[in-house]
Amino acid sequence: QVKLVESGGGLVQPGGSLRLSCAASGVIVENVAIGWFRQAPGKEREGVSCISTDEGPSYANFVKDRFTISRDNTKNTVFLQMNSLKPEDTAVYYCAAGRQTPDFYSYKYETGPYEYWGQGTQVTVSS
Repeated sequence: QVKLVESGGGLVQPGGSLRLSCAASGVIVENVAIGWFRQAPGKEREGVSCISTDEGPSYANFVKDRFTISRDNTKNTVFLQMNSLKPEDTAVYYCAAGRQTPDFYSYKYETGPYEYWGQGTQVTVSS
């Protein structure tokens, strides 16, 4: 049984930082692609970042140079370091796992290719 558990969300002031964690069980993070997504109230879920052995780390344009994704294989955990946070980063953040198929990387920021999802962690950026 695959389980993904996010943690690390919270309330932070604009310009602040948070580090999200995605702890996996039932799947080896080194063998799949792990994506971070977010969903703000009234908006669709959007891809933020992805990491895989095949392709390495990648980022959506709106978080480049601010967010860093990393993976600790010994802990079977993926992290998302978020710096220079803005109010528009406020959302529930989810991690998800997907198979590294040949077509995956064309759709890595879409929800469809991902098979397993965590329950999400709230990030609120506000003064």
